[in-house]
Amino acid sequence: MNGLNKGIRKVEIALRWDPSPAGQPPTDLDIVAATYFADDPQGAPAYVVHFDSRSPDGTIYLNRDSKDGKGFGWDEVMTVELDRLDARYARVVVGVVIQQHPDHRTFVSVVNPAVRIREGYTDLAEDDFGGVLGSTAATVAEFVRVPSDGWSFRSGVQGFEDDPATFTRIMGRLRQS
Repeated sequence: MNGLNKGIRKVEIALRWDPSPAGQPPTDLDIVAATYFADDPQGAPAYVVHFDSRSPDGTIYLNRDSKDGKGFGWDEVMTVELDRLDARYARVVVGVVIQQHPDHRTFVSVVNPAVRIREGYTDLAEDDFGGVLGSTAATVAEFVRVPSDGWSFRSGVQGFEDDPATFTRIMGRLRQS
């Protein structure tokens, strides 16, 4: 990057899926984001933002939340204002978790799931979770602060087979290749 490039500044993570077939319980997917301190970027999250919360400084927030996939277009949307995040945070990991009530579900049982990550009008990544069909949750993006260049984006979907609470504790572990 050159001196005029400020890196990634503000991103939108959007999630969609179709409602469950008639007679089946609703499918509920949630976007979650975890921040990590610069002095321990692989450690425990400093805080986690999800459907019932927002970041303490207002830089990460959920714009839209769906419990059943019956929205028009993108069912859930989260905004991450990286350029406003305090310097003590060096990493943000974003994931998607399938709520496990009342039935155990994996991505194979979610109808037409998709995630899109964009900055402004530029799509940074899109995925349909096809590589993690047996998972109950997945990380979808990682943003890392580069001291001289701002924030960089690492794409890739990595599946997990944990309950939502466990997933939010371990989602920031080193990504597997």
